[in-house]
Amino acid sequence: MKENIEAKPLLFPTPVLVVATYDVNGEPNAMTAAWGGICCSDPPCVTVSLRKATYTYDSLMAKKAYTVNIPGVKHIKEADYFGIASKRDVDKFAATGLTPVKSEFVDAPYIEEFLLNLECKIVHTADLGLHTMFVGQVVNIKADESLSESRDLSMIEQLTPLIFTPDNRSYYSIGEKVGRAFHIGKSI
Repeated sequence: MKENIEAKPLLFPTPVLVVATYDVNGEPNAMTAAWGGICCSDPPCVTVSLRKATYTYDSLMAKKAYTVNIPGVKHIKEADYFGIASKRDVDKFAATGLTPVKSEFVDAPYIEEFLLNLECKIVHTADLGLHTMFVGQVVNIKADESLSESRDLSMIEQLTPLIFTPDNRSYYSIGEKVGRAFHIGKSI
């Protein structure tokens, strides 16, 4: 038997994404967001949803660009910090020691130490209530060369990406491979 629980944003897994922008003064900033993901395959687009109260919101509206940086387990402390601190109070890159690098493709920095960075131009925004959804067309992806060095592991195993659980506000890493998509269901 199932019970009804209150309506809330509860979907698994929820990726941990670090959104990087330049503010209106051209200073790099980054914030952690869990409300986001793939929203279109052609053209390739991803979405992030942010509250208007965040410092990053104004930067997105002004610059019309952002990068999505995928933190791995190795950078969990920095990813969490990017979600706690505000650029209004502190230079988060100076505090973490991470390196913002100017994108060649969009007016936003990417984070050098993270192994995968998606460079996005904003093609659509939607005011949804507490959050505004920013749809970014992926115009380029930066992948650390180490991701292609080991052919024995999949990219996800090399990245060790983090996921967030809204129900208990905790981070997890991606688990083991359990089957090949578009293959295991053929035997039904």
